[in-house]
Amino acid sequence: MLSKVPHEIVASILAATTAFVGGNALHLPPWAIFIAWAGTYLAGGPHLAVMKRLWAAMPVGSTYALIIVLLDQRIGTSLGTSTIAQDTVLALIILVVNSALMYTGRVKVFSLIPGMFFGFASFFATFFGGFGWDTSNPWVAWIAVIAMNALGPVYAWLAEWLVKPRHAEAAVPDSTATAETA
Repeated sequence: MLSKVPHEIVASILAATTAFVGGNALHLPPWAIFIAWAGTYLAGGPHLAVMKRLWAAMPVGSTYALIIVLLDQRIGTSLGTSTIAQDTVLALIILVVNSALMYTGRVKVFSLIPGMFFGFASFFATFFGGFGWDTSNPWVAWIAVIAMNALGPVYAWLAEWLVKPRHAEAAVPDSTATAETA
C-alpha cells in the first residue's frame, strides 16, 4: 500500500484551486465553497446522502435571501427614506421571509436547516460583498452563490477521496535476482 498524502496537504492544495475558480472574469465568491465544504463535515461528512441534503437546502436558503433583497429593493422605502423607516421595513420583510424559510425546513427534502442558512448567509455575503459578473444584480449573485456553494460538498468529497491510501501494483520481480539469492 502506498502512503497516503496528509489531509492537511490535500485540503490546502484544493483550497488553493479556489483562487482559480473564483478569481476569474465572473468574480465568483470562492469563500462560498469553504462554507459548504465545512458544512459538509458538520452534516456528517462527504457521503452522497449528506451532499444531496446540502445541495437541496443551500439553494433554498439563497432563494429566500434573494426574496428579501428583491422585496427590500421594491418596498424598502414605503415607510419613508429615513434609516429607521427603512430598517423597520427590512425587519418586517426579514420576519416574514425568515419565518417562511424556517417552515420550509419542515419539508423533509429541505430539513437540513443549517444548510439553508449556509445558502442564506452566502447569498447576502455574495450580493453585498460585490461578487458576480454584475455586482448590482441580485439574480447574478443568486446564480453565483448557488454554483459556488454546490462545489463545497464536491471539494469535501475530493479531499476524502484524495487522502485514501492507494494500493501499489503487484511488485514486479527484480530481474537482477539470481538463483542463489532466490
